[in-house]
Amino acid sequence: MDSTTPITTRLDAATLETLDRLAERYDRSRSWLVAQAVRQFVEREAEMLAIIEEGERSAREEPLISHEEMKKLIAAKRIELRSKRDKAAA
Repeated sequence: MDSTTPITTRLDAATLETLDRLAERYDRSRSWLVAQAVRQFVEREAEMLAIIEEGERSAREEPLISHEEMKKLIAAKRIELRSKRDKAAA
């Protein structure tokens, strides 16, 4: 199992109450739920930054492409990044 590092955060009362209800419903700890939420956020944001960086690089180095072509490139990049992430997690 990967080692973990504790962190501290502050939540408003309503969010904490909802977190506690979810923890009870899913039979998981607050810590587990928060770690899942942070992991998902970090993965999603890292994926988006990779797409943005690729777009910026492309804009500097290659001719501009149509909106439809860009949508296809973004979809392909997401699949590529998810595949890499899934392989790394395995």
